[in-house]
Amino acid sequence: MKISLSSAELLTQLQTATRVASTRSAVQALSGVMISAQEGACELLATDMEVGLRMPLAAEVARPGAAVLPARLLLDVARSLSAESLTMELRAAEQDVELICGATTFHLRTLRAEDFPTLPGPSPDSRVELPASAFVETITRVARSASRDETRPVLTGILISAAGQELRMVATDSYRLSVKETALQSPLQGTLEANVPARALQELARIEQQTGAETVAVSVGQNQAIFELGDVVLSSRLIDGQFPNYRQLLPDTVEHELRLASTELTDVVRRISLLAQKNAPLRLSFSEGTLSVSAQTPDVGEASEAIPVPYHGELFEIGFNPEFLRDGLESIDTDELVLKLISPLRPGLIESPDTGDFVYLIMPIRLNV
Repeated sequence: MKISLSSAELLTQLQTATRVASTRSAVQALSGVMISAQEGACELLATDMEVGLRMPLAAEVARPGAAVLPARLLLDVARSLSAESLTMELRAAEQDVELICGATTFHLRTLRAEDFPTLPGPSPDSRVELPASAFVETITRVARSASRDETRPVLTGILISAAGQELRMVATDSYRLSVKETALQSPLQGTLEANVPARALQELARIEQQTGAETVAVSVGQNQAIFELGDVVLSSRLIDGQFPNYRQLLPDTVEHELRLASTELTDVVRRISLLAQKNAPLRLSFSEGTLSVSAQTPDVGEASEAIPVPYHGELFEIGFNPEFLRDGLESIDTDELVLKLISPLRPGLIESPDTGDFVYLIMPIRLNV
């Protein structure tokens, strides 16, 4: 293998590929990126056996071949280069790759290419094309609610379903739940349902922002989902297990329904949350025409702020995890939101006004009087 390319191109593509390379596998090759050069085409590959990435590398191929190099070391080298162009050549006898950039020369030892797995390719039989912007916007609205607790793997994913002119994504960590329904302009050719790790979909969202691709093609196999964004292909294992029946978690009736200014409430919650430390709850106290948001942490301090709201009735107090409440408020992308409450011990709901295409359910924290 021998290729020539720009330093900027190598750095840009490596910054994405390195995020996918493994940091804790016993198989050393998984901590690397594979540079694969064929006649007229070159690409970078990375995987941690759960998420895989194949992306083009704009390079002039002088000699085809492939080499696996330590991902983070190669990224650090790419960041350090000062000249605009470089050459990379595999030296099989020395088991290294010679990288020459201006007056600088690196010899980087290769990892075992035979230990690097073959990445799965898309399946034309189950391929569904969706608008990339709508797909990614839906991901970003629900991803915060996905669990990070690997002991309950089914909750670390985002449930994707798409049919007709509707795309829906759902995520929950059992403390909060996000549901986003997105109307599509054109009917889909095919259907889609899969529980995909949130980490893979968040990486897909980053790639879409970089590539500006107009469509994302999704194909689902027995245990893999393949996403195509232009020339970039991201693969992800599917999560086994039954995703919770989220519909039965959503209440049919509520006691209080308030239409509030999104930015004002979000700003207040951000400010007062600064004094909700060491697992202290954020207290929301509703009285006639007023909402008081307060927090108190022993040995740290306390804070409160009141804003006018269209509330009528008896005094109502409810507590929430400040981070979870803030995430829900920040997921609303309209000037107003609808806050629905039942009782101090029942979940609260934050919804998009009018359309109701986004619902965020959050469990309360029992308050000490």
